[in-house]
Amino acid sequence: MRARRIFAAAALLLGGLAIVAMLVMAGLRSLDQPLNVSTPVRFKVLPGSRFARVAAELAERGVISQPRVWLLYARLKGLASGIKAGEYEIEPGATPRSLLHKMVIGQVLLHSFTIVDGWRVQDMLAAIKKNPDITATLPDSPQGLMDKLGAPGTDSEGQFLPETYRFPSGTTDVDVLKQAHAALARELDAAWRGRDPSVPLRNAEELLIVASIVQKESGVPQELPKIAGLYLNRLRIGMRLQADPTVIYGLGDRYDGELHTVDLHADGPYNTYTRAGLPPTPIALAGAPAIDAAAHPESTDALYFVASPKNDGSHVFSVTLEQQNAAVARYVAHLREKASEVSK
Repeated sequence: MRARRIFAAAALLLGGLAIVAMLVMAGLRSLDQPLNVSTPVRFKVLPGSRFARVAAELAERGVISQPRVWLLYARLKGLASGIKAGEYEIEPGATPRSLLHKMVIGQVLLHSFTIVDGWRVQDMLAAIKKNPDITATLPDSPQGLMDKLGAPGTDSEGQFLPETYRFPSGTTDVDVLKQAHAALARELDAAWRGRDPSVPLRNAEELLIVASIVQKESGVPQELPKIAGLYLNRLRIGMRLQADPTVIYGLGDRYDGELHTVDLHADGPYNTYTRAGLPPTPIALAGAPAIDAAAHPESTDALYFVASPKNDGSHVFSVTLEQQNAAVARYVAHLREKASEVSK
């Protein structure tokens, strides 16, 4: 009788252990089963958050089906206390195990902000204000901007490299602009050190000014070195740059979308029709291709250029003023023909 009871107890114990083993196995399997997300889900781990709270929140949102198993696993592995604060994104197909790994290594969601080639600083600041992923701390005006970035006494125009910058949630506008300014400094320094020795410029700042003018003159990347060569030819022989974009920049808010004869004759520091040499600062944010073009201009005899009738953003280049006048005449005739077709 006693033996039967012992046997029954043993059977019950073994059965219980089998059930526990099955539950443990099921729990372990759940760690590698896809989470309940069909589209990317974002969530934030606040500084000081306990892993138990994170697991509970994700369970409440229906993402984690077995939060206790996930929590127990994290504690047994010694990982629960190692999760990093930040914003995370859970992609479809992610598992509890991979999500835990992501939080332990701090693989936070990165947002992006793109600075566009040819923007002015004012354009860039306005775009930053509209970006919901960047914490705004700066005023709307660029006045004093470089002081906040650790470069006092520098005019802010042209001081940021156009490209796409990635950053975690909570990053401030100052942090993003420090990245862009540092990137510009590296790009400009490398371009200046590796420049063509025949370039008639005294320093990297002048190189950046030329690059900004080249940037505004053409949207066709292949033309940038030739336009740079043309303007550097003008500088080399003491000819005025006569660059429309510098005049437009000098007009500021007074520019109505069209340059008038009176604008070209109104003297000012950015009017390269009335003043020789370079304007006092860059007139736009020059991208890496424009900076490279200014440092390695195309060897050309051209001194003049005008928009091409092809309407593809390209230009017709001329060596003499006579050739330029003929090219201008062809372009004006093209515009008149287009206007005539529209009016029909």
